[in-house]
Amino acid sequence: MPRVFNFSAGPATLPEAVLRQAQAEMLDWHGLGASIVEISHRSAEFMQVAERADADLRTLLAIPDSHVVLYLSGGATTQQALIALNFAGAGQTADYVVSGHWSKTAIRQAAPYVAVNIAASSEEDRFRSLPGREGWRLSPDAAYVHITANETIHGVEYRTTPEVGDVPLFADFSSSIASEPLDVAKYGLIYAGAQKNLGPVGISVVIVRRELLERSGQHRAEIFDYRAHAARDSMLNTPPTWNWYMLGLTVRWMLEQGGVDEFARRNAEKAALLYATIDAGDGFYRNEIEASVRSRMNVPFFLHDPALDAMFLAESRAAGLMALKGHKAVGGMRASLYNAMPVEGVRALVDFMRDFQARHG
Repeated sequence: MPRVFNFSAGPATLPEAVLRQAQAEMLDWHGLGASIVEISHRSAEFMQVAERADADLRTLLAIPDSHVVLYLSGGATTQQALIALNFAGAGQTADYVVSGHWSKTAIRQAAPYVAVNIAASSEEDRFRSLPGREGWRLSPDAAYVHITANETIHGVEYRTTPEVGDVPLFADFSSSIASEPLDVAKYGLIYAGAQKNLGPVGISVVIVRRELLERSGQHRAEIFDYRAHAARDSMLNTPPTWNWYMLGLTVRWMLEQGGVDEFARRNAEKAALLYATIDAGDGFYRNEIEASVRSRMNVPFFLHDPALDAMFLAESRAAGLMALKGHKAVGGMRASLYNAMPVEGVRALVDFMRDFQARHG
């Protein structure tokens, strides 16, 4: 059957060109006679894959030499605990800004290891806005300040980098990395699960300022120590080699498509098209997020009558539009517009939305 337009929030749609290349190379990688997933991570062949992926990611994100890139097993939630262990002393304060579900998750993972200061929160507003920087209550001796750059569930996104003084800024970019130009130098640490814009689930990217690796942090096993992973080029243990290979293919595809500047243009076009359709629906559809912080990556929306939700989902799926159901914490609908979602997919979605409204409005 033909491929559908997959609006899943993650694991998310991957570029068809990447999937086809992986399919073609699955049994025999470059004449090796074996799959890339079957060979040693320390072999010359896999080292070639890893080095190319790293060089391409550095080019794509314009990562300065001041920052190390780690490729680690697991997802962003794992990093949320490791960040506290690696960069804060036992009981030291860390500042967290709460803007949605994943901000709160980050706090839960860090709380056993740091004294969490909630510097600001938009929970009273049901996460329909971001806490204004002027109201943040930062700690003068904090180990770091943590933000979630884009909230996948609630659909809010930082459109500028907040200024936090001399304290390093840490950010979860899982659902918006590589979607537009990013000044990596402004951050002490950026982390991202790959399964939105960078590749498949099961591998995370951590971009950390080299000087921060000198912090002693807390007592921890070597496998939880970022310094040890950096010293071994992310091969302290056997890495998720297939995921790393797929990440490399995805990053190379993004470079071939024009890099983050081109994806910023496409993502702005996609988001504007969908939000305009929601806003023009005379109340049939609604998005409750403050316009200035609406996410370009994840667009939650609601129908005026929840009784229509099941019909909307069934009919959209029949029309080749997959995974539009909103997260259970919010309800309604959600369309995720990551880099691999083509503009044509969003056009198909808004055409369906207009037709559905005409038939059921």
